[in-house]
Amino acid sequence: MWPKKSNNKHMKRLYISTLAILLLTFGTMTSCTKDFEETNTDPNNPVSISPSLLLPNAIQVMVDRYWGHSTRYQRLNIDAAMCWIQHLSRNIYINAEGDSYEIPLTISSGTWNSVYNESLINFERVKTLTTAGAEYENSNYLGIAMTMQAFGFAYLTDVFGPIPYSEALKGTAEEAINSPAYDSMEEVYAGILADLMEANTLLSTDGPVVVGDILFNGDIMKWKRFTNSLALRLANRQASKKPAESKALISQILSDPVKYPIIESNAQAAQLIHFDVIGSRNKMFDVFSTRSDWNISSTLIEKLLELDDERITVYAQPLDDGSYAGLPNGLTDAAAGTYNASRIGLKYLDPTAPSVLMTYAEVEFIKAEAALEGDISGDAAAYLESAIAASFKQQGLTMPEDYMSRIGGVTKESLMTQKWIALFGQGVEAWNEYRRTGFPVMPAPNPSAVFSNDGILPTRIEYPTSEYSLNKANLDEGVSKLGGSDNMRTPLWWVE
Repeated sequence: MWPKKSNNKHMKRLYISTLAILLLTFGTMTSCTKDFEETNTDPNNPVSISPSLLLPNAIQVMVDRYWGHSTRYQRLNIDAAMCWIQHLSRNIYINAEGDSYEIPLTISSGTWNSVYNESLINFERVKTLTTAGAEYENSNYLGIAMTMQAFGFAYLTDVFGPIPYSEALKGTAEEAINSPAYDSMEEVYAGILADLMEANTLLSTDGPVVVGDILFNGDIMKWKRFTNSLALRLANRQASKKPAESKALISQILSDPVKYPIIESNAQAAQLIHFDVIGSRNKMFDVFSTRSDWNISSTLIEKLLELDDERITVYAQPLDDGSYAGLPNGLTDAAAGTYNASRIGLKYLDPTAPSVLMTYAEVEFIKAEAALEGDISGDAAAYLESAIAASFKQQGLTMPEDYMSRIGGVTKESLMTQKWIALFGQGVEAWNEYRRTGFPVMPAPNPSAVFSNDGILPTRIEYPTSEYSLNKANLDEGVSKLGGSDNMRTPLWWVE
């Protein structure tokens, strides 16, 4: 029997409704499929990371390791270098944290692992992402990454000696290298100086914008100035070993300020500006404001008092009677407890105080030394006076008119002693220059001092134990390039 007509109408309406629903569903499914990737992407966990996200942390880690770092037993600058160079001294835990020339193994491993795995590798990723033809092609990002990598590799080689360089950072490459070879210091220096010259070419004030630049806030001219000033630092450091090449490079940079701009004022210094929020604050504030384990070294205090140098008022806090006194380095905890010595100045306890990488004063000191050594023309005394004046101004002071007469003639010793004073806070840099030149001349140890390392101020730090377990064959080759044993008494390649 055929169905009734009314039922046919009902079935027809049901069919049309079902079809509409199916079409709507199909359309919705198509739309969802089309937008699936977008709507199901977690913005907090991006699959593709842009250079603007990589750059800030890479810079922050590098600066923290160079300037301060707040993790105990990993503070190379504060606990080791600033004490070894006798800017600071310890009044407690002297045998455990650097002042006695003995350091925890974590200073070595923390420095090595953090610089390679948290900073340099991210600069390498920025380079990969921004090179010509890449997803985020941008010559300014590329130049910044090359400059910061040069800074980081220089930091490591100046601390350890030969390091993985040409084969480093290739663990995720198409042909991965998980056990990188060691390059000699000479090879590392040649490579990073070449990179700095290329970086200067890549960096363009007319070029593309960069985001995430916490050091110079996207000011490419400041990056160029830092790049070329860093090249001056490294060329000058290797000058005794490669005199012709270094002289040529220094002259090349200084003879063409348009092509090779350098730092020419305190306002152009390479320094990270901090904010008073957790994670951003000056690391010296994080360390010194909560503990009183450090005093100003008597070596620095006595030199500043001898020169009647007003920078003492910035570097150190006065005692209750308004005077300044230092603490000898290397004392036992008991002996140190008998001293009433000045603490580090309030400027360095400011959470917003900058972390300094390179200053105008340092550039002028480099010129003064180059002129004194005959590598450039010009008056070494005039450059030295400019350097000291810049250092005073950096600290908010004015250099006295008769200050040059206080230091005597312009000699390698007087120049490097003034550079040592000006590098306060940059302990690693001051340590580099002391090891290179032997200046300033350090006083005889206090009779109550007790030093490890055969009483020798450390010349380097030892490779981390992880390299012995994970990369021993290459490490052994690296030690052979070091020219001595893997200890804190073997001099580095650039020693004069």
